[in-house]
Amino acid sequence: MPAIRPFCMPKWGIEMTEGVIAEWKVTEGEAFRRGDLLCLIETAKITNEVEAELDAVLARILVPSGGDAHPVGTLLAVIAEAGTPAADIDAFIAGFRPAEASAAAKSTPAEASSAASPAPAPPRLLTNRAISPEALKLAEASALDLDPIVGSGRDGRITLQDVQQALRPASALVPAGTLPLAPETAAVFASPLARRIAASHGIDLGTVTGTGPRGRISKADVLRLVQPAPSASSATATFTPVANAPTVVPFDSIRKVVAQRLTRAKQEIPHFYLRTSARLDDLLALRKTANLVLGTKASINDYLVRACGVALAQHPDVNVQVRDTTLHRFVHADIAIAVASPNGLVTPIVRQADRQSVAQIATATRTLIDKATAGRLAYDDIEGGTFSISNLGMFGVEEFAAIINPPQGAILAVGAARRVAYERADGTAGFETRLDLTLSVDHRAIDGAAAAHFLKALVGLLEAPETLFR
Repeated sequence: MPAIRPFCMPKWGIEMTEGVIAEWKVTEGEAFRRGDLLCLIETAKITNEVEAELDAVLARILVPSGGDAHPVGTLLAVIAEAGTPAADIDAFIAGFRPAEASAAAKSTPAEASSAASPAPAPPRLLTNRAISPEALKLAEASALDLDPIVGSGRDGRITLQDVQQALRPASALVPAGTLPLAPETAAVFASPLARRIAASHGIDLGTVTGTGPRGRISKADVLRLVQPAPSASSATATFTPVANAPTVVPFDSIRKVVAQRLTRAKQEIPHFYLRTSARLDDLLALRKTANLVLGTKASINDYLVRACGVALAQHPDVNVQVRDTTLHRFVHADIAIAVASPNGLVTPIVRQADRQSVAQIATATRTLIDKATAGRLAYDDIEGGTFSISNLGMFGVEEFAAIINPPQGAILAVGAARRVAYERADGTAGFETRLDLTLSVDHRAIDGAAAAHFLKALVGLLEAPETLFR
């Protein structure tokens, strides 16, 4: 009867209890040679390559790749000689019992009478050296002399891999493919890919020092000898820079005003910053429906202008201007929106945003942006303002802090909406869309508590967007 062998889930380390077949490198029915890579097995910590220990055929795969984890000792596949009948493979699988189960099983009298005479037990090896039980079992079955073996385990303990390595023959090995290996490299402990690379470049693996487990030669070890060292000319080459003269562009009138105002603002205004975020999922859903029903194309920024207008009307302590030593409070919110025009940064104003609907604000902002792009903003379009919004979310900026636009008392910086994970009340995980908001505040005019109350009201409006239509 042809030789049939089981291929079971191996055990690497004391803590390993199960593993997953990540990928079969040999297909069912395919022949392989000793040293070929059979499969990749993932454990909780590593992914191991499993090499063939003899020339045979992968007769039957019982556990496909990419499935669930299986306990150590699970029958993964059956290895047999070429030409083994399928009936013999089926009979072997049907009668297979894991090593632990078979050891614990008890024979009945009938089974004992019908069973064949057991083969003589291998002679026991007497040694004082530290050795694993599996390694000792294999050494006894192979009548292996343990004295020459150098243990690679802790404190010199001989492992199963050490015994398997000692049993490797020193004969020449010719793996599948067109690249024969030199005789002196056949008994070297190296991966199949390392052998092929060495054969293709004429490298003697006997001269290569392996850096893998138990001195195994890997692909990287061989490639270090294949890659040429840098030449002396390239190592000493110098870089010669070319002329990098600047193009001088004087400030235009708008850029001069912006530069002067922002420089003065950063120097004279004592900024402080409050950061928060708002859940945006309800607003995104409502906006989609409202745009269809109302026939508008209101943007998220339009809803932000409306929400800021309502929140400022509720918290007039933030809806202010600072002029010299006086504080000007306003009943209605005139909100400036930062627009990057061809002539530079401009801040046209949506008047009385607290009194306008979202649809009216969408029309007003679209008109102001078109005028800014065309360079047709009038003085009345940019003069005044009690609050500003700077939105860089459309450029993928997640968070930033803006400089206050004097004489206003605060400015809101808006980042990009992004999906983030969160924990539900029942302990399960979910995803939601959040918008990062940073409020820059003039501490001369607005206290921290007043700014915090305003920001809390703003977040409440954004997270309950139906209130923006009242």
